[in-house]
Amino acid sequence: MTEASQLEIFNHPQRFIEGWYWLLRSPELKRGKVKAVSLLGRDLAVYRTTEGKVVAMDAHCPHMGAHLAEGKVEKDSIRCFFHNWKFTADGRCEEIPCLSKKLPLQLTTWPVKEAYGLIWLWTGSEPTQPLPFAPELEVEIVDFSLSKRFIKDCHPNVVMVNAIDAHHFNTVHNFPVAIAFKAETINQNVITFNNTTRGGGESWLIRLIQPFYREAGTYNMCYWFGSTGTVTLGPDFLHFYIMFALRLLENGKTEGETILMTKRRAGLQGWLFNRLILWATKLVGNYFAKGDTQIFKTIKFNLKTPIRADQSIIEFMHHVEQQKALAWETWEEVKETHHNDVSNPVQPNIANITTRMMEKI
Repeated sequence: MTEASQLEIFNHPQRFIEGWYWLLRSPELKRGKVKAVSLLGRDLAVYRTTEGKVVAMDAHCPHMGAHLAEGKVEKDSIRCFFHNWKFTADGRCEEIPCLSKKLPLQLTTWPVKEAYGLIWLWTGSEPTQPLPFAPELEVEIVDFSLSKRFIKDCHPNVVMVNAIDAHHFNTVHNFPVAIAFKAETINQNVITFNNTTRGGGESWLIRLIQPFYREAGTYNMCYWFGSTGTVTLGPDFLHFYIMFALRLLENGKTEGETILMTKRRAGLQGWLFNRLILWATKLVGNYFAKGDTQIFKTIKFNLKTPIRADQSIIEFMHHVEQQKALAWETWEEVKETHHNDVSNPVQPNIANITTRMMEKI
């Protein structure tokens, strides 16, 4: 039986999936200002033009390697502090003061977008997916607020696993129901887990909230790039939406932003109602996050003994292994990963875990 430590992408401290990752909170980057950001091992200079457009480029000047975040923004360009070389928003060298001509130099720039109060970057040349969203809010205009930023002492993949660990809702959160997730692969980068719940009649809390649900408690997850997840939960008449946007840090740790979301409602009353909903969403998120904090400080994830309750975790691990992996710092594609190559032993081994797990059911 293959252990999780034998996988090629999942929980690997030097690999991540090509996709959208958050850089900064939007208010942290003012017009005409530049900031140094280290994302997934790569140094970036991120600036906002005088017109408000965000630009992200590789940080070091091709002359002597000075960090461009030490420089200054000039309209839509940035000028290096060291020798005043100037680069346009598409990375072209536009001016070298001590020369009468330009040099054919090109810095790498990266696609960026702003949403949910954050600046996001696509870690490839051209985005192949939209920014992450909660499925129920796909066509809605979203109202949002940012909760606290956090650090976890484990890989983003492991943090994501926690939300679909069916058994821990009882053991850690004292939520006495049986939860079973049904996985659906939307595309190469997106997978959803929809749940059904059973039991819990002996709990006063379950008896209290059951009249607000038709059949089962709504608790659904949607995962993007193995590191950003949206959770949808709540009674039939009012769903809460929380996005956890994670990024890999050095030594396999995690930094994350928590985004509270709801659909935008019209008028002053709608605005006030949304403030109340976002506040309640924060309380819900804090309830589920509180019990797991200590686990993330000490866990050394390695699924050695899978059981029936781990089925959704196995499916998520398998999904991660099929995505395009990039290397820490270089952001180059890791060519040796299998990407649906059935000749590679990893994929059959994952299937063997699932098969043996199902045999125990």
